[in-house]
This record gives sequence, C-alpha cells and structure tokens, in this order.
Amino acid sequence: MPAEPPAPPLPDSWTELRAELDRWAASGRCATFWWRDDDAVAPTPALDRLLALAARHGRWVALAVIPAGAEPALADRLAGTTAAVIQHGWAHRSHAPAGEKNAELGDHRPTEAVLAELVTGRARLETLFGGRFRPVLAPPWNRIGPRVRARLGEAGLAVLSVFGARDAGPGPAQLNTHADPIDWRGTRGFAGVGRTLAPILRHLADRRTGVADPEEPTGLLTHHLAHDGEGWIFLDGLLSTLSRHPAAAWPEADTLFGARP
Repeated sequence: MPAEPPAPPLPDSWTELRAELDRWAASGRCATFWWRDDDAVAPTPALDRLLALAARHGRWVALAVIPAGAEPALADRLAGTTAAVIQHGWAHRSHAPAGEKNAELGDHRPTEAVLAELVTGRARLETLFGGRFRPVLAPPWNRIGPRVRARLGEAGLAVLSVFGARDAGPGPAQLNTHADPIDWRGTRGFAGVGRTLAPILRHLADRRTGVADPEEPTGLLTHHLAHDGEGWIFLDGLLSTLSRHPAAAWPEADTLFGARP
C-alpha cells in the first residue's frame, strides 16, 4: 500500500494570531488592544526596558503605580514618554484572612476605610503625575470586594481594570486585561508562547463572533519587574505582530479612559 502523505504541520500560535486578525480584516473590522503594566514605584532598568519597548513599537502603556510607594523620581522618568499612570490600590498589602487569596481591596475591612485609602492614593498620584494620571483603578492581585467595587465612584475612580472578560456588575466601567505572560503559579518565569497567546486568541474570537462584548479591547497585562529574558522577547514579538497587522488597532488613552479634564 502506498504510504500515507505526512500530516501538514499544525499552525503555531503566532500563525494563529495572524490568521485571527485576518478574519477581523476580512469582516472589515479592527481588533482593539491595550497594555497595562503593574507595580511601578520608581525608575529601574526594567522600567527603562519597558518604556524603550513601547517607544520602539509606537505604543503607549498604562503603568499601574502603587501610590504609597511612588517616588517623585518616577514622575521625572516618565516625562517625555507616552505612558499613562493609573492607580494600583494603595500599598499593595493584603488584608485577607489567613487561608484566603491575597486581596488589598476586599470586603474584609469596612468599606469606608478602603475608600479612604483609595482617595489618599488618588490624590498622591494626581500630585505626582498631574495630567498623566487617569482615574482608573487596577486592584492589586486583580481582586476587589463587591461592596468596594459598587462604591468606587465615591473615591473618584471612574474605571476599573481587573483580569478577564468584563461583566455587568455594579460600579464603574471596566477596562480589563486578558493575558499575562508570567507563570505565577509555577516557575514564575515566562509561561510560553502558546499558553500566553491562547487567551488572546480566545478573547479575539469571542469578540468577533459576539460571544464576548465586541467593543471590549483585548488587554495585555505585564509586570516589568518580574519578566525574564524569554518574557521580554515574547513582548517584543507580540508588539511587532500587532503593529504590523492592519486589523490591529491601539486606541489612545483618551478614548479608553475618557478625556482628561
């Protein structure tokens, strides 16, 4: 019997990403993206690398800054860049009881106490960063209690950014992230191309087919202080792929967060 022809190679994740963007293009639509990076407090070589990467690809990044630890030198370092600043809780300190997942903004404490910290943090970031700051809250560990969330407007925070597809819960508008290249529960290094692109591909397909909100931008979550060499290489590749594809759009910060007053 004649030998069966070899099976065609399976497409790699980069090929799948380009193919998904091609589907958006074929339908006459653009897939929107945005980028959030957590835990900034001071200038570091890792931050320099992040900002250089963003500049090389012509993309802006939203730095989620920890207010309690933020240094004036960080504001000086961001001068002349396109980075936006959003609020990363207050001190990135967990108040969850032993045995529960870390959470700074859970409902473990009186809501008024949590909101007071957020107000103090927002005022500090406004003072340090001026118009670069946007009233957007990225909770540490992406966790927030329902009672705190419902009252975020009282702290002057107009947008909430957590992890996963946004929902219709009470509180401010959501601008979420959907993919993180770090293997936090394992090696704490790069999670791998396939594993990191999988949620991006899934969210894009769900948006395109109407399973998820088609207007929700697909968000990348990074942590510049924690990335290894492979992680940086991946980020460069992802930004390069998105920058080159005509169906990948990167809305300005004013469009996503609302115009500055």
